[in-house]
Amino acid sequence: MNTRARIHNILNWRRTCHQHGINLMYSLEMEVKERDLFRKFVETTFQFTKAESTGGACDSWWPNGGYAPVGCGGVMEQLTPGGDLTPVPNGAFIGSRGSVKDCTCFNVGRDVDNLRKAIVGLGTNEQAIIEILTHRSNWQRQQICKEYKGTCGRELIDDLKGDLSGDFKKVITALVLPPALFDAMELERAMRGPGTNESALIEILATRSNQQLKEIKEAYHSEFKKALAKDIAAETSGDFRKALLILLEARRDENCQVVDERLFKSDAQALYKAGEKRLGTDEAKFIEVLCLRSPIQLQITFDEYKAVTNKTIEDSIKSEMSGDLKSLMMTMVNCSKSVPAYFAERIHQSVKGLGTDENTLSRIMVSRSEIDLLDIQDEYMKLHGGSLYATIKDETSGDYRTALLKLCGTGN
Repeated sequence: MNTRARIHNILNWRRTCHQHGINLMYSLEMEVKERDLFRKFVETTFQFTKAESTGGACDSWWPNGGYAPVGCGGVMEQLTPGGDLTPVPNGAFIGSRGSVKDCTCFNVGRDVDNLRKAIVGLGTNEQAIIEILTHRSNWQRQQICKEYKGTCGRELIDDLKGDLSGDFKKVITALVLPPALFDAMELERAMRGPGTNESALIEILATRSNQQLKEIKEAYHSEFKKALAKDIAAETSGDFRKALLILLEARRDENCQVVDERLFKSDAQALYKAGEKRLGTDEAKFIEVLCLRSPIQLQITFDEYKAVTNKTIEDSIKSEMSGDLKSLMMTMVNCSKSVPAYFAERIHQSVKGLGTDENTLSRIMVSRSEIDLLDIQDEYMKLHGGSLYATIKDETSGDYRTALLKLCGTGN
């Protein structure tokens, strides 16, 4: 088999692994002989002229001083100056339907140079900043932050805060934070000062996975030197507080393959006895079922509940509960059906009417950009008959609008 044919087979095998979610270490994917062959083949075959790029161009640094053409988006490794493949970790905050993917044209040194040029001197090149940071995955942005600190002796986020302003500054600085830290800071902001933003607490705690919640708690403790659970307990009360703290324990069943038939029947009966069958409501039973069962288990339970009571679970929650607890329970029901649809509606609520809730809009666009923002855009179209892209274009302006539209991805 000739060199080109062997390389073709290697790349096809690697592509198949990626499509099926197999993220093997490079040393396991190719034997040493094949790895050396691969490096030698690319180094001697591709010879390109260097070109400055701030994002989007498909080129990757190679030791021979040129750029080797690679595709942008989704490949789970990158080439480093040493010629080795560095695996990009599949973190808890990465999904398959994000609009932002790993950019295989990623060159951390060039990105740092271009960001520094965009920030220093008279005026700021906002377009260069947008082009780089919205076309890099969060993992790649963390490498940029690390390299920026090493090269410039300053934190990138501090320089961005000093040069940018308004909602544009908020969305750009959010992009350079690790996802768990961003969520932790949003939770802290929701509880800071007089009053509490309960809807933000609900949005984050009801939609994050168990692993995400564990990482958020760790990030919160590391950043603020106190326990997230203790702060939530201090800022909320009653059954709403109980429900939030149960969610924060990260004990939800996440098995989406198996339904427990005996459990859904008993849960449906328990919910009936806790609400429609009695005077008053046993909120604890609703909290237990809705906060601990898997989405597929809840859907079957809700079907059984309707058969038993002739009412939907939504109708019962609306008639039996009020305030923040009702909002949380309705969120759990909606998310059990479709998390993207829930976020699509949250975005719609943030932009409809007079004024725009930029904090909610920015939080969703940033936090879901690598998880399911493509599905959110699909659900938005179904629910509201227009594209999210067009809505953002109409409801926002300036560099802030440009950044959000870039996060929507191409073709939207």
